[in-house]
Amino acid sequence: MRDQADRLRAKPDDGLQRAAAFFDLDKTLMAGSSGMQFARVAAQQGIVSRRQLASWGVEHLRYRLRGTTDERTGDVLRVARELIRGVPSKTVERMGPAVMTAILPRVFPEMLTEIHAHQDAGRPTFIVSAAGNDVVEALARVLGMEGGIGTRYEVDADGSFTGRFDGPFVYGPGKVEAMQAFAEQHGIDLGASYAYSDSLSDLPMLRAVGNPVAVNPDPPLAAIAKEENWQTLRFERLGRRLLAVAVTVLATVLGVSARRAVARRRPPPRRFPARRRGAT
Repeated sequence: MRDQADRLRAKPDDGLQRAAAFFDLDKTLMAGSSGMQFARVAAQQGIVSRRQLASWGVEHLRYRLRGTTDERTGDVLRVARELIRGVPSKTVERMGPAVMTAILPRVFPEMLTEIHAHQDAGRPTFIVSAAGNDVVEALARVLGMEGGIGTRYEVDADGSFTGRFDGPFVYGPGKVEAMQAFAEQHGIDLGASYAYSDSLSDLPMLRAVGNPVAVNPDPPLAAIAKEENWQTLRFERLGRRLLAVAVTVLATVLGVSARRAVARRRPPPRRFPARRRGAT
């Protein structure tokens, strides 16, 4: 499959700017948080503890029901950056297929319809998310989108994560910073473009384009969308969210526990006595 650089030429051949469509990931393109799916896979690799995973599970429940705040997001991010410090980038890279397998069933079919409608109208489509850039770009490729913009993390000379960012944190105002740089590089007119998000934290992103769309919005964003007459899409019901979150949290805790139990019960490797010289 072509790289993002091949899928999207630097600028249109005619030099004119074009409109595009930018999609937030969590609770917009997919149900729930991509970070929670990443954490479940990281727990299987021993990077995240069971206790920390359970704590994030509670935070995920709160997020699915009421959205989140900048303070809570900052707290989760600080812990996550500390956990990946010193982890080889190759280890995280190898987690990619498992993370993608967890995310794809949670993608909203309704949002795929939106993506295809924009593409059919000649507008390239992009994911813009605080999630890791590797996950964002990989998901964009799988969904047939033209690219992804995610948060990049610094890797040291030994190939391990330092816990620092390599560029802007693609969240809140950081999304606008990343989008503006991307638009300049690829000849995109943000004033004619579209942006989709569910959260008040993405208000800067939504105001950065000419056509903002609120998707399953949290109450503060819903109020702004109504006041400013923005297009609003709603297709995630409370009951479905509760069931999905309960299943996710339970599966996470039980899954980690079961794997540890199997590991404890697994018999030690069989040892064979050394063969004596001359034995046949």
